[in-house]
Amino acid sequence: MASGTRLQRRTWRAAVARGAVLIVGFVCMVAFAVVLARATLVPSPASVRLTHTNLHPGDSIRAYLAQPHWRDAVKQIGGNVLLGLPFGVLLPVLFPRTRGLLRVVLMTAFVMLTVEAAQGLLVTGRAFDIDDVILNSLGSFAGYLLLGRRLGRALHPRRHHWWQRRPAGAEASADSPPDPGGPKPRLPAILRAVRKPAR
Repeated sequence: MASGTRLQRRTWRAAVARGAVLIVGFVCMVAFAVVLARATLVPSPASVRLTHTNLHPGDSIRAYLAQPHWRDAVKQIGGNVLLGLPFGVLLPVLFPRTRGLLRVVLMTAFVMLTVEAAQGLLVTGRAFDIDDVILNSLGSFAGYLLLGRRLGRALHPRRHHWWQRRPAGAEASADSPPDPGGPKPRLPAILRAVRKPAR
């Protein structure tokens, strides 16, 4: 995590490095958006008879696995997983508030639900499939664990949860040196009796 601390330093080199990484991430996100639109929102009139709406989780996945050629199953399942992979990598880099495994997966699911709804309502030859959303979310899960988590922590300060925050007074007392004129610890009773002068 040394590279992460270097990128978070308040120096012009660290600022330039962060800016370069964010620009590259933004370009990758734009390119990914173009690929996603072409893969999901381009009409396919020839597929009208082959597509059908699936609202039952697992039905399409079982149909993929039941195909006679395993390559077709790998293409369908693997393609949907790979389509969600960039979400897990790019979201923590470009949007610090989305860091966290649950947030990344939920954001991916929301975006892909929107895409699938647009497919089913507006695009010829496409249909809504809940299993595609599940596989896309699984891809973002893998992308976050493989790379997104490290990149997010390297670029942005670590996010503190409400249960990890300490009161301002506690932080100030922890950071400030002890007061030499402050109250001193009392000695045990037996030692105080020994130190009393005899009358």
